[in-house]
Amino acid sequence: MIEPTLNYVLCPGPAASPETPDRAPAPAQQHRMAYWEWNATGNPAHPHVIVCVHGLSRQGRDFDTLARLLSQHARVVCPDVVGRGRSDWLADPMGYQIPQYAADMLALLAQLHQQAPITTLDWVGTSMGGLIGMGITGQQGLPLPVPVRRLVLNDVGPVIQWQALQRIGQYLGQPARFGSLQQAADAMWAISTSFGPHTPAQWLDLSRAMVRELPQSAGGCLALHYDPAIAVPFKTLTQEAAAAGEAALWQLYDHIAAQTLLLRGAQSDLLSRETSQAMAQRGPRARVAEFEGVGHAPTLVTPDQVAAVTDFLLAAEGAVAG
Repeated sequence: MIEPTLNYVLCPGPAASPETPDRAPAPAQQHRMAYWEWNATGNPAHPHVIVCVHGLSRQGRDFDTLARLLSQHARVVCPDVVGRGRSDWLADPMGYQIPQYAADMLALLAQLHQQAPITTLDWVGTSMGGLIGMGITGQQGLPLPVPVRRLVLNDVGPVIQWQALQRIGQYLGQPARFGSLQQAADAMWAISTSFGPHTPAQWLDLSRAMVRELPQSAGGCLALHYDPAIAVPFKTLTQEAAAAGEAALWQLYDHIAAQTLLLRGAQSDLLSRETSQAMAQRGPRARVAEFEGVGHAPTLVTPDQVAAVTDFLLAAEGAVAG
């Protein structure tokens, strides 16, 4: 079975000091963003690149099931957004916001394009990863290797329901220690039931990369694989500021030229049906696929969710127009 390779790209902005002594510090005024690359095409320089970007407290291995399938047709690149997974943590927690994430993605795309020219570029973004995708595709004049051809927004849009942000804020950044992977998986499931039905094996697989082993000096147990400080800017957000940001996000959305697929959990508390209907009628006029029994956000591991994404990304040119 194909497995991904782990790579890094240097991005602007100083990193925090490494948590463990076995990790070398990043160069001055830079941080490393890790990314997982999948490629089963037989061509290491395949010109079709699909970037998959995860949600707020997740990491790039969330896309293993989807990436394994797509990698037969393209280079599939799944970054650990800074502060998560194998990436560095930032020295300034206020950097954990969309502008920094978008700048990091531009650095990633430049490195990928330098390694092997990109002729076709697609983007899959879950929640926060979708907002980053909107920033990348909705701004004119960004130094992209090529314009994004097809965009998948997974349960996110210009209007984010305040009650969902409040729910996420209750657990984001809270310190947690676990004695085993199963204990960690059970704890994460307790706050993630909105993801919809999963088998125990599916959830364990999704949980595996979410934890890291602490050194014996710290007890040798498991901790969540993200910087708790990602919660710092999140907790400064007010309902008034979130509402004010909607106009800017709609402006980005309305400038998207990529063919767009919007996935929505039918029971999502973050993306309302009203917002998804508006997204189908303006801007890129997204196609909408809803999944019953799922809230925020679809994890893209069940066959129906995977098929929705692969059918859209791999359809012949013109097949998804209009």
